[in-house]
Amino acid sequence: MKKTKYIFVTGGVVSSLGKGIIAASLAKLLQSRGFSVTIQKLDPYINIDPGTLNPYEHGECFVTDDGAETDLDLGHYERFLNSPTSQANNITTGRIYQSVIEKERRGDYLGETVQIIPHITDEIKYRIRLLSEHHNYDFVITEIGGTVGDIESLPYIEAVRQMRYEMSETCLVIHLTLVPYIAAAGELKTKPTQHSVKTLLEQGLQPDVLVCRTERPLNEAMKNKIAQFCNVHSDAVIEAIDADTIYNVPLLIKNEKLDEVVLKKLKLPFNQKHDLEKWEAFLHRLKNPKHEINIGLVGKYAELQDAYKSILESIIHAGSENECKVNVKLIHSEVVTPLNVEEVLKNLNGIIVAPGFGERGIEGKITSIKFVRENKIPFLGICLGMQCAVIEFGRNVLGFTNAHSTEINPQTPFPVIDLMKEQKKVSCKGGTMRLGAYFCEIDAGSKVSKIYNNTLIKERHRHRYEFNNKYLTEYMKKGMLAVGINPDSKLVEIIELKNHPWFIGVQFHPEYKSTVAQPHPLFVDFIKNSIALRKKA
Repeated sequence: MKKTKYIFVTGGVVSSLGKGIIAASLAKLLQSRGFSVTIQKLDPYINIDPGTLNPYEHGECFVTDDGAETDLDLGHYERFLNSPTSQANNITTGRIYQSVIEKERRGDYLGETVQIIPHITDEIKYRIRLLSEHHNYDFVITEIGGTVGDIESLPYIEAVRQMRYEMSETCLVIHLTLVPYIAAAGELKTKPTQHSVKTLLEQGLQPDVLVCRTERPLNEAMKNKIAQFCNVHSDAVIEAIDADTIYNVPLLIKNEKLDEVVLKKLKLPFNQKHDLEKWEAFLHRLKNPKHEINIGLVGKYAELQDAYKSILESIIHAGSENECKVNVKLIHSEVVTPLNVEEVLKNLNGIIVAPGFGERGIEGKITSIKFVRENKIPFLGICLGMQCAVIEFGRNVLGFTNAHSTEINPQTPFPVIDLMKEQKKVSCKGGTMRLGAYFCEIDAGSKVSKIYNNTLIKERHRHRYEFNNKYLTEYMKKGMLAVGINPDSKLVEIIELKNHPWFIGVQFHPEYKSTVAQPHPLFVDFIKNSIALRKKA
């Protein structure tokens, strides 16, 4: 059995430096050399998972095949590695404490006083090792959320310190820090990096590699200065300059030889050359488009791109696949009204209506869908976006006055969207939705079956409400076809509009499964048809 190597990625100075992208990029380089790699995120907040967090707090909630609600960085991990993650890939402080408290209640500690050290740190170490024990990876890369010096991160840093002590030859620490450019002085400044490493040293952890985020190139003199003050070799000071796209980062840090430094320090061979041909082809198409279109993304978090991170990345993947530059216009659904919808949606070659929860902005989504349905503009509705399409069609085609979802209007005379049967007895919010991957059978003659080139698919879900099958016959008669059905629950998964060039709504979240290597077919075909519409215009 091979011996797994553990790489820890910490961050300093400020948050949002891009630890997840650096971790994913290093993993991609190691994978391209033939190593098996997975990435894990340790989040220092006390929530059990991000499922109940407002997107303003935490961005989107990413969902795995096994139904885990996780940090959005797991989306980056999957998109870069083209490999699914699971519940074990995202651990929060809340889950660590929950597990330890449950063990204490059962008497597992035999009357010991339960403390941060060793009980919490032992649980953290157990969760880190768990991934390799089940899959025997060559590398487990663990990203620690937050910044060094945060009080909530201390147990994680201490757990890493202990692992370094216990298994030194198999552990390596990468510290991501900021080298800011001070415009008034015309200089890059290394002091923030020095202080960040000093804080890490105070917690008993010496970084092996420093990755320096910067907007200007670092010269050799500056790298040597950082190395001298931070106790690392100069070749282990890696420049991470701002990139025009996150998908360029693996190539930038390859040029800086980050993976070579890591392999040398872990005493591993790096004879095998990188296999990045497909990645480079993806980037070439992305940077050399033959077409250009405008897509509207209608949602209630239009000012917050992280709320729709997976959708935006899926559009990038599909754009590259179609050799197309896709300009995305984020449209706040609260501002869309019947009076201004034509003005707001003008010059768009297609629209996506985003998922979400709650009443805010829902009428704007419905109004947008009515406009694109009547004007034959390509439309993709995701989760709540599909439900809004059902509501709009019920009101304006079937004559169901005040048709709605019981989530928004429990007293609606036409509950065309209703709470799922198994959800009606649920009172807890966390982890109680229909979550994870479920099968869907697709009608063989439908547009969607041709897009997937399959009649049985498996997609990820995150919802409580569903199409009310009581109204299914009436919808089918008028041309809104239920072309995808879950074989067990008979839940409507996909709707498709007859007599429309491209109008598809899905109850699941296709964006969660789109990767660089395998762009999601729904997004690819949506972009393809949006290009075709522009050419006709």
